[in-house]
Amino acid sequence: MRETRDLWNAWSDDFQAAWNAETAGEERPPAPVHYGPGFPETERFSVLPPLDGADVLELGCGGGQATVGFARRDVDRAVGVDLSVEQLRHARRLRDEYGVDAAFLAGDVRSLPLGADRFDLAFSSWVFQMVPDLDAAFDEAARVLRAGGTLVVAVPHPFYELFDPDAGEPVRSYFDPEPERRTVDGVDAELAVYHHTVGAYHGALVDAGFAVEGLLEPGTSDPDDYREQWRHRPELMATVPPTLVLRAVLG
Repeated sequence: MRETRDLWNAWSDDFQAAWNAETAGEERPPAPVHYGPGFPETERFSVLPPLDGADVLELGCGGGQATVGFARRDVDRAVGVDLSVEQLRHARRLRDEYGVDAAFLAGDVRSLPLGADRFDLAFSSWVFQMVPDLDAAFDEAARVLRAGGTLVVAVPHPFYELFDPDAGEPVRSYFDPEPERRTVDGVDAELAVYHHTVGAYHGALVDAGFAVEGLLEPGTSDPDDYREQWRHRPELMATVPPTLVLRAVLG
């Protein structure tokens, strides 16, 4: 995870600039609770438990968009944790722009700098594909959640990740456990992407004491419903689900 941290520290400014590219004039940068391509933004809160008075944790908060998005609602507490101090710098800036109450901490999702039984909801979007040890990460999520707490995890769909996004053809086996090494222009560090299967996500959640209540594969067959960005191509996303969302409740 050290190399992942180094990459995000080096890439953070460019990544956040790309995320905020459509912000115009005096507009605030966006702060959505975002799940990934294909997920209807109008339904993003329907997957979540009631937020009024809830204590909410974002695992791998990056630039803090979802943490700030939660803090804008009637939650009691919003906390974001991320490996990258540069991403957290952006997160604190976004918090201050919105004038909301949110805390941001440096930490690894496999060893959270937080006490036990502190949160009602843990949320994570597009992080766990960068985590080599799902068992350790989900055990930590279970530790910091209260009994009956909810964990919602959105990741790149493991089946979509089989495909070359330009050729639209599979280039690896679904069962290949070797991580993929990805590079970013202008950044020396590499990003290790772990192609966990759907079964691996489900099994690790169950082993950590969660009951999996939802497994969502949002999307449509219309390429016009998708936006091209980074490795995502509308024609491929309309054929293969780009996003997987898991909802689990701690027993």
